[in-house]
Amino acid sequence: MSATLSHEEIQKRIPHRPPFLLVDRVIAFEPRKHGLGIKQISGSDPVFQGHFPGHPIFPGVLILEALGQMGAILFSEECEDSSPDAGGKYLARVDRARFLRPVVPGDSLELEVNVLKIFGNLVKLEGRASRGGELVASAELTFTIG
Repeated sequence: MSATLSHEEIQKRIPHRPPFLLVDRVIAFEPRKHGLGIKQISGSDPVFQGHFPGHPIFPGVLILEALGQMGAILFSEECEDSSPDAGGKYLARVDRARFLRPVVPGDSLELEVNVLKIFGNLVKLEGRASRGGELVASAELTFTIG
């Protein structure tokens, strides 16, 4: 089963809010298995005030965070209480992170996550960020589920 989620529906599933909500929409997901989301990179994103003036590059650590948020969405049910106390999902480990190409304003970042393993309250997933089908970053992420 594949589903889509709007920006508003994403906010019902995870506690992040702008400017730190890094998934604009989900175009496909199967709970606890796979997800594909979009982050539109805009020159007005606050991060570009300092990273880097005159040569804006979206930080790699925020790409990893966006992939982590996609993973959290896979393990979230729609609920009215999206506060961290409502059963948090927290990034615990990042392995094999690779940053292959810079991401700049105007890029549409495709965020793909696939669950590799669930063990107890830990989830390990593979994350891949692309633009126009071209891989820009990848990593294995482990996070806790509340």
